[in-house]
Amino acid sequence: MRRVMRDDALEAKFQREGYVVIPFMTKEEVDGLKQKYFETLPHSGGQITASETGVADSRNITYDFTFIDKNVAYKREVFKIITEYFALHVEKWLADYKPIIANYIHKKGGGGEVPLHQNYAFVDERKCTSVSIWLPLVDSTEENGTLQIVPGSHKRFCEIRGPMVPWDLDDIKNEIINNFLVPLNTKAGNAVILDDSIVHYSAINKTNGLRLTIQLILIPEEFPSIQYRMNPEVSRDDVNILEVNHDFYMESTPWKEPEGAKKIGTLKYQHNPMSVDEFRKKLFARRFDEKELQRV
Repeated sequence: MRRVMRDDALEAKFQREGYVVIPFMTKEEVDGLKQKYFETLPHSGGQITASETGVADSRNITYDFTFIDKNVAYKREVFKIITEYFALHVEKWLADYKPIIANYIHKKGGGGEVPLHQNYAFVDERKCTSVSIWLPLVDSTEENGTLQIVPGSHKRFCEIRGPMVPWDLDDIKNEIINNFLVPLNTKAGNAVILDDSIVHYSAINKTNGLRLTIQLILIPEEFPSIQYRMNPEVSRDDVNILEVNHDFYMESTPWKEPEGAKKIGTLKYQHNPMSVDEFRKKLFARRFDEKELQRV
């Protein structure tokens, strides 16, 4: 498996736990990123609403999230700001990674729950690892809805993750939230670097204060980015593998079928809802990057 962290001790912890927490930015950099958020916010086109997705039973998202903003120019502006601030730090800590998606995530008081999930698969996770750098711009606590993770859950569940692909853990979300999560109370400027396949969650912001974080998603420089995508109107048994680029992430949404993306393969897919006992056993089972995946 291609390494993720430059430091050997951090690499060992990352491979074991699926995340590391490190000092990342100065107070001056944090303050600069907060200022840039409010300066650029008037350029936002607003969030895509549940009714605008065109998908039945979509739920409204109660936090501001750059990735689903309607204004592509604003998404590009945010990407440029965040990647410029992060560049030297990424070079210091990560082993030759490039950014593909950048988000400001703003939770208003009384809302902003991010449901239990795994991030999409952005690369072939049998060959390498995509990561998210999660960096709070104010101290992140359980009161204001900090990141919570299931340690060691990376590369053990739901390898085929992407738009419209059913999630095998959907039926046991509450049990996982109540019994398996570890909250990561994190100081502003420190960063959590996590494997995008790790199971994670964050609760509502119970305070009236600012709860603002950044997520930067990166992949190894020498690997292409992919997206697993199901079109349920065509088939619930097949998932297309698309090779995509930076412009794709700027211009697409999870709900809109992409145009012009390069299809490089198809996977046979079977939805297998998991029980809590099965989840617990898989936490200690072999990782899926130690097995072979059959393509058609």
